[in-house]
Amino acid sequence: MQQHRIVVLGAGYTGAIAAGRLARRLRREDVAITLVNAEPDFVERVRMHQLATGQELTPRPFGEMFAGTGVALRLAQVTGVDVERRTVSVTDANGAEELAYDTLLYALGSGWNSQGVPGTAEHAHEIAGRPGALRLRERLARLEAGQPVVVVGGGLTGLEAATEIAEARPDLDVALAARGGLGDWLSAKGRRHLRKVFGELGITAYEHAAVTAVEADHVTTADSTVIPAAVTVWTTGFAVHPIAKATTLEVTGTGQIVVDRTMRSVSHPDVYAIGDAAMVTGPGDKPLRMSCASGVPTAWQAADAVAARLTGGKVPNVPVRYFNQCISLGRRQGLIQYVTADDRAVRAALTGRLAAVYKELVCKGAAWSVANPTLGLPVRPRRVVRQPARAARAARPAQAVSAVKSQA
Repeated sequence: MQQHRIVVLGAGYTGAIAAGRLARRLRREDVAITLVNAEPDFVERVRMHQLATGQELTPRPFGEMFAGTGVALRLAQVTGVDVERRTVSVTDANGAEELAYDTLLYALGSGWNSQGVPGTAEHAHEIAGRPGALRLRERLARLEAGQPVVVVGGGLTGLEAATEIAEARPDLDVALAARGGLGDWLSAKGRRHLRKVFGELGITAYEHAAVTAVEADHVTTADSTVIPAAVTVWTTGFAVHPIAKATTLEVTGTGQIVVDRTMRSVSHPDVYAIGDAAMVTGPGDKPLRMSCASGVPTAWQAADAVAARLTGGKVPNVPVRYFNQCISLGRRQGLIQYVTADDRAVRAALTGRLAAVYKELVCKGAAWSVANPTLGLPVRPRRVVRQPARAARAARPAQAVSAVKSQA
């Protein structure tokens, strides 16, 4: 009996967790799970601001993580997906190859988003991945005392980057340029604490200052303010990997794959999308923000849905909701903003050293869940239920229609 071929693209938080969860739920005799990733080690994306300031992160080799699980790691760059032929094109040191799949989990995630602002590609640094963080690390190390660093973007990544740099290099002149007010989405308590930490670290906040151009030694805002910058760090959001948009998958204008409540593509039922790559709606039908907090539950949902459909079990449908936003403000300060299910701030917030410890535990917990992908599931692997090939082909259009209806 031929094994059902499951290919998982991308081994960030979502892809690695989904692969491990599938390995736990399905029998090795029935499925062949291949995890495709360009790097041999897991990247803790939520710690890239730490890496950029010279801190050493714990190595997490995939070879050790998935040893004995049945998950086959394929170190290669994904160059294309043909959802009609059900193949993935990859390239490694030995050249190009095609991988065939029966079920595809697309978890290629996102990278930095220049927002089309002139000069960003030439002059700005990004910390959306390890290569960018290491380049920034090298550049910061060469800066002399008193030189200006500007972080552009007032979201979670920007706040963490600015405070981490200012704490690690108090000799630098660190500033943050935000399109809106500083932490304007936070509660009153959260905003007060944020301003307090910025003051203690000597960070200058340029509020309501949309950056319209980046040069080698400064940035310019919409009101023509010139902010000196020996180094510019660009943190204005994320853009999804472009491969999905080049396929016949139904995608949004930004390239996210449109999925139903079980993370299944509404146009191609053999494909599931998770994490930043998927257009997922939460409470109030609001799109989930690109984040680890959003991505991990989508990985659980997709893996459990795939396993249930293959084994004839009941497909789970667990709503994704938020509980808090965890922000590190250097190594000694933090901010935990409690939120509603649809991610709106409430009055309650945890601040200070205790919040920093809380945030660190969250980061360690996320890494642990990746490093131990097959633990914590008290279930026995179930046997895959086979469909005759003719019946499976006949079912595909009906499945696609059903998926579209469930999304509506």
